[in-house]
Amino acid sequence: MIGTQQVDQPWAGYASYAQLYEQASDRTRKLPFYLCTPTNFRISDYDSSMPTRDRLFNSLLKRWNHYSNLPFEPDIIKAIYPSEYHIHSEIATDSRSKFIGSVGHITFNILGDLMPSTIKQINTLASFSLYSGIGRKTPMGMGQTFYAQPTTTSHMPRPKPSLKPSLKPSLKPKVVIS
Repeated sequence: MIGTQQVDQPWAGYASYAQLYEQASDRTRKLPFYLCTPTNFRISDYDSSMPTRDRLFNSLLKRWNHYSNLPFEPDIIKAIYPSEYHIHSEIATDSRSKFIGSVGHITFNILGDLMPSTIKQINTLASFSLYSGIGRKTPMGMGQTFYAQPTTTSHMPRPKPSLKPSLKPSLKPKVVIS
């Protein structure tokens, strides 16, 4: 099968590990992620839906180092800090169980005086998230993540709307037309 990447289809793409690295920025310090399906992390014997720096980037780093021939040092994530977020929890259900995960957006910033090669590695991991997913249960569709690089924001997919009713009361008056 031959595929062609479509600019207006941000979920369809292909890239080798070397291409991901070569195309990554060595200057971009803002890393906006959209968690589009419930994202969950295994912590010892328990699950956590909170996408902290360590959980999110260690998930990416572990997969990158396992599958690519371009391993990165684990300490590259020390310069990454969360800057803004708007997330909520949702439940994903399969035939045997339910999993709680985070959905929404979270932005991390790369801080400090770093070598451009380190910034490039961090941006490579961010781009890799489209292909690897983040957290656990990615083969069943959890942890689907879109890294909104500055060049892709015009065609960025939006997280699916929440299936839960809003807990905030409506401030608009109800209008009934009879």
